[in-house]
Amino acid sequence: MDNKDIFRRELVDVHGVPLFWSIAEAWPQIEAFEARPDDLLISTYPKSGTTWVSEILDMIYNNGDIEKCKRDAIFNRVPFMELIVPGYVNGIQQLEALKSPRLVKTHLPVELLPSSLWKNDCKMIYVARNAKDVAVSYYYFYQMAKMHPEPGTWEEFLEKFKAGKVGFGSWYDHVKGWWEKRKDYRILYLFYEDMKEDPKRELLKVLKFLEKDLPEEIVNKILYHTSFKVMKQNPTANYTMMSEKEMDHNVSPFMRKGISGDWKNQFTVAQYETFEKHYNQQMEGTTLKFREEI
Repeated sequence: MDNKDIFRRELVDVHGVPLFWSIAEAWPQIEAFEARPDDLLISTYPKSGTTWVSEILDMIYNNGDIEKCKRDAIFNRVPFMELIVPGYVNGIQQLEALKSPRLVKTHLPVELLPSSLWKNDCKMIYVARNAKDVAVSYYYFYQMAKMHPEPGTWEEFLEKFKAGKVGFGSWYDHVKGWWEKRKDYRILYLFYEDMKEDPKRELLKVLKFLEKDLPEEIVNKILYHTSFKVMKQNPTANYTMMSEKEMDHNVSPFMRKGISGDWKNQFTVAQYETFEKHYNQQMEGTTLKFREEI
């Protein structure tokens, strides 16, 4: 397959959720994924701190050994389970080749998660980020990561985002679905904004959830190594090890700003008002609450 056959293709509906065409084609393989009881699932809607929390967890699993955490690019250390692109990557095969305990990344909404993860009662960490910042970050990501269709203008993209016509579907359904699921399974639900506000507090939550104790100096080392500034400079974490034809960092860096409240630089007043109205309708009746800046 050459590039034009792979990139910038329209999304394909899988059980009501728009996904990359190649994920849709490989769906039976993804559904049949065999979880192991000691797998740890890292789940997020795209652009919600996935790489950040993946790096934190790899550091924890390696007891803060920075050299071990630079053994390979983050997308090989924590394979993206459902990402299968012919001739490029197969997340399922990558995971099968890893020794336990494995870190598994997904962007799937709860209803599409392979059933073996529930059956094995795997521990899961979910990170949610406020919708406006996700929309902005996703718009820039669409421009540089070419597995996505062309994003169009910001105005057009924002409408698609609200309608859930973007990769991995509706942000609203995603964050609410995982929020409900945490009542029945071992899911630690974190917020990106909390992690920005007090990374140490959130890291201690993660350690408690994993029933792991680390000495203070290792905790501090992990906090330093996983700060945005350090990760942005780390080729094993910032996706510059991916080829330019897959991700064009000249268009927009993978790690762009890593802040809360950047949406204010992108939304017009009118967009803000219509978004708020739509947001309140979508989030009616849920106990889930977000902060839009810190």
